[in-house]
Amino acid sequence: MASPLPELEILNKPFQLTDDQILFFQKNGFIKIKNVLPADTIHYMNETISAEVKRLNTQHLPIEQRDTYGRAFLQIMNLWPKSDRVKEIVFSRRLAKMASDLIGVHGVRMYHDQALFKEPRGGHTPWHADQYYWPLSTDKTVTVWIPLQKTGLELGPLEFSAGSQRLTEGRNLKISDESEKELQKKLTLRDFKQMVEPFDIGEVSFHMGWVFHRAGPNKTDTMRKVMTVIYMDKDMRLQEPVNENQIQDWKTWCPGASVGEIIDSPLNPILYSR
Repeated sequence: MASPLPELEILNKPFQLTDDQILFFQKNGFIKIKNVLPADTIHYMNETISAEVKRLNTQHLPIEQRDTYGRAFLQIMNLWPKSDRVKEIVFSRRLAKMASDLIGVHGVRMYHDQALFKEPRGGHTPWHADQYYWPLSTDKTVTVWIPLQKTGLELGPLEFSAGSQRLTEGRNLKISDESEKELQKKLTLRDFKQMVEPFDIGEVSFHMGWVFHRAGPNKTDTMRKVMTVIYMDKDMRLQEPVNENQIQDWKTWCPGASVGEIIDSPLNPILYSR
């Protein structure tokens, strides 16, 4: 899908990962990569996605009246069916190919996208693993996390527990105060290294569905804006849900898919195939 906008042309040009980068990702469950997108592309994405978040946001409670999850961020999911401009961004073959190469598959589908905007003085995001929520048959999943501004530690960038995708304990915990407390204890006892660094403009991260991660609070008066896309193996099959959240995800993000069959609903298009 070629774009007439010069700032979006890069989205469909390949980015060549090195063998060392792929090995780092497979060992640690995440990777941060600089200079994936130029500043003018990030600027366009910021303007486009911020406008959609403003239009679609329904959270109007004062931040001090919300629970921990509500204080962590404004979360707007699946923007792409609602905006052709956002669709052009999240259907990027550049990013989808990187996702495919990192998890070692022949192609990837959309699971869903989401904007995660951590408000000024917004709270921390507790430790969790995303795949707790997903009724998917394998671990061939990956999320790209794209900051829409330079993101210092004071804004609350992602913090990863390196190698924790191998830890099966704690996978039954949804994101909550309990997950923050219990997972911090388990990760510390197992001596998984916790890694958090600032993000430059155009730097993105990818993380596996089962790697544990969190984010600190936004200590500034500026919104921390992030766009994400969750990818899955193009041959991913729907698994029988094991919790209520997976049932809800099935209905919402994989409508019409059948247990044991490849997830091929209108909301799960193939974004890259070799």
